[in-house]
Amino acid sequence: MTLIPILALAIGIALGFMLRTPLTGTAGVYMGVAVIAGLDSVFGGVRSALEGKFHTDIFASGFVANIVIAFFLAWFGDRVGVDLYFAAVLVMGWRIFTNLSLIRRFLLTRLKDERERKRQEAERRSQQEADAAGQQTVTP
Repeated sequence: MTLIPILALAIGIALGFMLRTPLTGTAGVYMGVAVIAGLDSVFGGVRSALEGKFHTDIFASGFVANIVIAFFLAWFGDRVGVDLYFAAVLVMGWRIFTNLSLIRRFLLTRLKDERERKRQEAERRSQQEADAAGQQTVTP
């Protein structure tokens, strides 16, 4: 199951390198907004997975909804002559950085807690060894 996203990523990267067609103008704006929306969903999914709250159906629907809404904002902005894609990029960029900071904080806290747990285990073992050595010398 985890092979599918990795395979899709590899195919997408390969197609990007093979086609070498630059996206300019409106298509570039739409693709850029879609990529930002996708990244927002991915980092939100990583964050929820680290928190133990990840659900595939919520992730998939959020991924599609983010991309469709961002695309619609960019399209609608083109129709009315206002750069509405800036709003989508601003909001999703903010969410990406928020999710990245929470992911970083979660991972650093997990690392710190693991180090503290190992230190406490080592202290407990050394205390038990010292107690055992003290009991052996007392008993004749």
